[in-house]
Amino acid sequence: MWLPPHGVAAPCRAPSSAMSRVPRRSCRAFALRTRGARRCGFREQPSCRPAHPPVHSAKSCSHDSTVRKQGRDGREGMSDRNMTVLGRRTLLGGTAALGLGTPMLARAQAQTTIRWWSPQTAPAQREAYNFQIRAFEQANPGVRVVFEATSDEGYPAQMAAAFASQQVPSVVTHLPSFALATYWQNGLLEPMNDVIQAVGPQNYYEGANRIYEITPGQYCGTGIGNSAANMLWLRADLMQAAGISAPPRTWDQLRDACRRMQGRGVFGAPLPYGRNSMTSLIFICFVHGAGGQIFTPDLQVAVDSDAFRNALEFYKSMRELCPPGATGYSWGESLTAFVSGATATGIYTGRVLANVAAQNPRIADHISCHRYPTISADIAHWTFNDFPSVMIPKVAPNMDLAKRFAAHLFQPEGYIRQLHAAPGHVLPVLKTISAMPQYQDNAIINKYRAMVDLMSESAAAGHNLGWETPRHKPNTRAGAIIASHALSEAVQRYVINNEPMAQVVSVTAQRLEQLMRAS
Repeated sequence: MWLPPHGVAAPCRAPSSAMSRVPRRSCRAFALRTRGARRCGFREQPSCRPAHPPVHSAKSCSHDSTVRKQGRDGREGMSDRNMTVLGRRTLLGGTAALGLGTPMLARAQAQTTIRWWSPQTAPAQREAYNFQIRAFEQANPGVRVVFEATSDEGYPAQMAAAFASQQVPSVVTHLPSFALATYWQNGLLEPMNDVIQAVGPQNYYEGANRIYEITPGQYCGTGIGNSAANMLWLRADLMQAAGISAPPRTWDQLRDACRRMQGRGVFGAPLPYGRNSMTSLIFICFVHGAGGQIFTPDLQVAVDSDAFRNALEFYKSMRELCPPGATGYSWGESLTAFVSGATATGIYTGRVLANVAAQNPRIADHISCHRYPTISADIAHWTFNDFPSVMIPKVAPNMDLAKRFAAHLFQPEGYIRQLHAAPGHVLPVLKTISAMPQYQDNAIINKYRAMVDLMSESAAAGHNLGWETPRHKPNTRAGAIIASHALSEAVQRYVINNEPMAQVVSVTAQRLEQLMRAS
């Protein structure tokens, strides 16, 4: 079991259309959360997170009235239906750029509205989206594209309400792959094979869409980017002042570095300890960093292990090196803590680069990113990639047009603008884009090219709970597991409530087994 060193104490706004359809009786807490964001950690401001919370069942909104982010998932067999078959030529409409469709088809669908949802809604990203929308509308007279911002912690309930009412958006982007896996398992998504063919399978990095092939030969979504969500961010100036000569490779080295850099209002790390998706998703990284896994490759619960216990012990030992508010941290708070200079280390994607440049440029020449340490140098790094996606609900209206718009999002000029809105945060899934001078010609990418390359390399080998390793089967229950907060509650029970290790592990294992059996 990992033990702390001797002498160390172990210590957005929802889319209005979705909100209007949420039944008052079934989702009182959702309304409470919208009004009382700060009390529960729900964030209405533009999304900045790399990874996303899980999906709720489409059958109901399962928020409780105590304003705690709760969720459960129903599982149904995937029902077959005739997929709308569109050839690549039809989707592209004969245009030189991807996905523009023919003006004649667009005119035939006059007054048609395409609804686009995404939780990634920072101002620079919205500007890029507006460019893509204008380009599509100009190429398709009579078509109007409406962008509707979801939220980091709110999209599961919003999607559940949309599916239940069948008032679904046309296209949804930037949800994690494991959310799509659950929707697919419930028979709620249109296969994306046509869109992938329109974009050109040869243009993707090898294996980029493997995670979406839940049913052999059919893809529940396609990637719109990659992410490396658990990179270690360091401040070279603080390291030098503390006499630290090299980035930490092991947990003991990380903890020692954080301890030495902490002081004068600066804390060591911004790890999350809240009952939320970030705590669950980041703690999974620590379990793998201890050489463990949450499930075996055949999806048997595997938390009754030394690795899981070691991860809990180390996570508890780091609590005294994190700000007092870390018990409520989610993605936005953790990011801000490092960018603002409140912590000496960070754990995040490449959005750090753009945020530092815009919000705290005095540290811009002192930051660096590295793969996150593991319990020992013998344990390989494990990168959390949430695989930001594109999906189309099965009951979306004007399916042909929705698919053309989804393909249009990969048109080089617009796609590059999206990527440049937060350089290094969402990384290209198309090798043809990565090689383009237009993509490379970015001040932040040029300044931090080695870091962006490291994140790209790490993300390419990344995984998440829906696919823990190449040996694992796809886990279509991953969304429900994150929604249950079983893992973040394990952290809170052991770290904050000081419950016995054996009890925490036993309860967590039982909950995971129940969630895997649920239908």
